[in-house]
Amino acid sequence: MRTVHAADLLRLTADDPPRAGLAVVVAGDRVEAIVPTDELPGAYPGMRVRRWAGTLGPALVHDGPLPPAPTPRERVHALFRLGVAAVVEEHVADPALRAAAARNDVAVLPGVRPPALVTGGRADLAVFGPDGACLATVVAGRLVHRRA
Repeated sequence: MRTVHAADLLRLTADDPPRAGLAVVVAGDRVEAIVPTDELPGAYPGMRVRRWAGTLGPALVHDGPLPPAPTPRERVHALFRLGVAAVVEEHVADPALRAAAARNDVAVLPGVRPPALVTGGRADLAVFGPDGACLATVVAGRLVHRRA
């Protein structure tokens, strides 16, 4: 299923200045396109559009121990509340934690890499509010966290 994620502002990388008027088209677990929002009705009629208040950009890579929680699943879900979609493998060495990450499509990376939104890349997105709090996290095209 294809979904459009549109926000007030969009960053293609963590260091990219935020830009208005862009949206991310997601097909399955991939970024299909990054398009001007004013082209959405004609180019993508009838597509589900998720509109977010805040700044949309690439989900984060977590380089450190996962947040403490009673179960591996809850530790992974704590990452989603931070806007994280990838972890460095040394921090998920425990088999139960590694399995929880895999079940939730969290990317396990050999080292830190700068996150970026690119056409054809994995659809790992996060929306952050003006206060820096994560409002929503999309991992491999699937909405896994939405702040209430």
